[in-house]
Amino acid sequence: MEVAEVFIACKKEAHYSRELVLAQPALVHVVSGEMRVVTAERSYHFFAGDTVLLPRNQLGRMSKLPLDGEPCIAISVLFRKERLQHYYATNEHKSKAPHSNELKKFGAHPLLKSLFNSLQPYFEMADALPEDIAAFKIEEAVRILRAIDPDVDELLGQFEEPGKLDLTEFMEQNYMFNLPLEKFGYLTGRSLTTFKKDFKRIFKNTPGRWLTQKRLELAHYQIFEQKRKPSEVYIESGFEDLSHFSFAFKKHFGYNPTHSGIGLRNKSFTREDKGRT
Repeated sequence: MEVAEVFIACKKEAHYSRELVLAQPALVHVVSGEMRVVTAERSYHFFAGDTVLLPRNQLGRMSKLPLDGEPCIAISVLFRKERLQHYYATNEHKSKAPHSNELKKFGAHPLLKSLFNSLQPYFEMADALPEDIAAFKIEEAVRILRAIDPDVDELLGQFEEPGKLDLTEFMEQNYMFNLPLEKFGYLTGRSLTTFKKDFKRIFKNTPGRWLTQKRLELAHYQIFEQKRKPSEVYIESGFEDLSHFSFAFKKHFGYNPTHSGIGLRNKSFTREDKGRT
């Protein structure tokens, strides 16, 4: 099933979270509620009226939360590679800035307000725009973004695949993101076979075992040093559900994640230990 290119989403859950690795750039406008994006470098918080341009292949975690009794409602515009290549084939890059993968935040702006206001009537009939109307609105969005900030060309006009990255640095920074090994390989510029081979050579362990251990140690630190609840940290540590996390935690450490105090006596794990993992 083909993914819609321009759509609206409403999240009423107390906490909705998913890993964020986009195959194409995306423009997201927050109508209500709160949206958080956490990358290896920093955390971002967006509220009603904020608009953010997310680069492709930016690894992170997106959370959408209700705020002040309102659900998190957001309008998204996805920029497919074919559409962007077609556009830039006849429009010269304006940006002279060095290439960057950092997301861009836009505050209130008349052009963006006009764009998203024009989409509202369509969403009263359906959650996504028809393909022909979406194509028109996507080009309008590109033109508006370039008018506001010419440096968006560095995000929208880059089509190269990821180059080969330092595997140790990348994995140490991003192990807490729950991705398939194929995606880790792609983001580091490797096939799955090469990724596994390089990983075993560098870390002297399989990716699965290494990732599980790193995530459990991160969760242990957050629970026993930062005094957070297991239900607050399991997603941030790279686990899909609480029951699987609790099972893996007890198997690795020998006690439940809720068993505070005893755990620290049975297993020495300090801030210094965390820094050396």
